Amino acid sequence: MIQPLMPKATAVWLVENTALTFDQVADFCGLHVLEVKGIADGDVAQGIKGMDPVVSGQLTRAEIERCQQDPDARLQTAESKYKIPPIPTRKGPRYTPVSRRQDRPDAIAWLLRNHPELPDSQVAKLVGTTKPTIQSVRDRSHWNSPNIKPVDPVTLGLCTQIELDAAVQKAARKAERERKKANKAAGITETLLPASETAPQPAEPLHATIAAPEKKPEDEERKSYDADSVFAKLKDVKIEEDGEE
Repeated sequence: MIQPLMPKATAVWLVENTALTFDQVADFCGLHVLEVKGIADGDVAQGIKGMDPVVSGQLTRAEIERCQQDPDARLQTAESKYKIPPIPTRKGPRYTPVSRRQDRPDAIAWLLRNHPELPDSQVAKLVGTTKPTIQSVRDRSHWNSPNIKPVDPVTLGLCTQIELDAAVQKAARKAERERKKANKAAGITETLLPASETAPQPAEPLHATIAAPEKKPEDEERKSYDADSVFAKLKDVKIEEDGEE
């Protein structure tokens, strides 16, 4: 689906003027759901004036009403009367507006602290900076190091949540490949443990753990001997009583 010309401005207008869900707005504008939620909370796209997609011919009122009645429906872009040539993707570092350039060290510090698996090339691509700047923030040799505070680059508007998630997933896949390669070089084979080792063992019953003490032959002989001596004493007492009479 073709995204609107000004996705964030369109998202701001849809959040403020319609009853569409965050998922519907995010799907139409090509944004992450958390970005749309941030727009609704006032944390993202501050100062951006909303653009009416109906006036610009990107949506119709009937389409908005249809999706408001069905939360599972998705907005369909209206057919444009004019053919817009595709914009070629530009390779190289991201362009950062002058008003946001002072926020880049804060974004770099946040990425280095929360996503250390990201290589410097990915951090530079997300924030629109250079590797020497990243290194200066890492070793705290940056000229403004005392004032640098880690801030989410998505909140600062330096990148989108979708781009950040894609970079993190790419770095995780690369780390997994390198780990498997290192294990293979070291001769470590990754196999599943047998079920007998991983499955929980059933608990033994109480009567099996607490067994009754075994009777020894000596105890039985002692008991029988003690009984005979008792009866013998009783007979002696009886004979003495008869003699006294």
